[in-house]
Parts: sequence; structure tokens; C-alpha cells
Amino acid sequence: MLQFREVAVDAPEAHALLEEYFAERIATFPDPAGYSTTHPDPAAFVPPNGVFLVVDDDEQQRSVACGGIRRIDPGPDDATRFEIKHLFVNPHGRGKGLGKALLTDLEERAKGFGAREVVLDTNASLTAAGGLYRSSGYRTIEPYNDNPNATHWYAKNL
Repeated sequence: MLQFREVAVDAPEAHALLEEYFAERIATFPDPAGYSTTHPDPAAFVPPNGVFLVVDDDEQQRSVACGGIRRIDPGPDDATRFEIKHLFVNPHGRGKGLGKALLTDLEERAKGFGAREVVLDTNASLTAAGGLYRSSGYRTIEPYNDNPNATHWYAKNL
């Protein structure tokens, strides 16, 4: 059974998953020396301005995924907007639809906090992630940030 838990972004289990995420990104980034690691600010992921989730797999007795949302500046139409950050499913959790389930959960939480739009950025090298976002109703938008790791920016109306 999978359990979605709210945790502090600097909690040990969240930190361990983020370290795994960063290590994988560095290893698979088109130019590993060019990947910039930035640990999330814990204050940005506290309700009602954000939340960070860890997904536990009771059968495997381990945490297998994480992701968060945080409030950012309103969009061009002044709509309340949240950003999805660090959506990651480790190899132990892949192939089970967990990325889609986690994305949907984060969207619902953002909506519950008053978001009318969610945005995210990604890199072209993450082809599965790009496919997930497009199949989940995200549309390509102009860059809304200056993330040096990003090549694609997406948005979805809630």
C-alpha cells in the first residue's frame, strides 16, 4: 500500500529522496558539470503557501517518491499560481503510475490552497516527465523563471 505523507522538506526522508534525485540528475544531465543543485527552502513548503509530500511503499518498507508545491507570484492574469517542484519517483517506485498519482495529488492540494494555475519547469532530457506533463493536460508556456537546468516550462489551469 502507498501512503502520501506531508513532511517538512528538510525532514530526513525528504532529504534522502532529494539527494537521490539530485544525484540521478547530475548523472543523467546532458552536461553533468552544468547541473545546478539547489535545495528547496523549507519555509516555502508550509501550508497554506506550499506542501511537500513523501510517498511510502509499505510493501517495500521505504519511501519511493516525493514532490512539492509552493506559491509563487501570480501569473499574467493575476491568478493565484503554485509551482510544482522536485517531482521524483525513485527506481523502486517506477512503472506503477506513481508519478501521475503524485502529480494529481499535488494539483489537488494547490487547488485547495486557492491556486487557479500550476506551473513547472523541466529539462528536455527528462522525456518521461515531459510526456507525463503533456498527457496530464499541461501546455507549453514561456519561461516564468530563470532556472538554469530548465529547457521547458509548462502550465495547467485548475
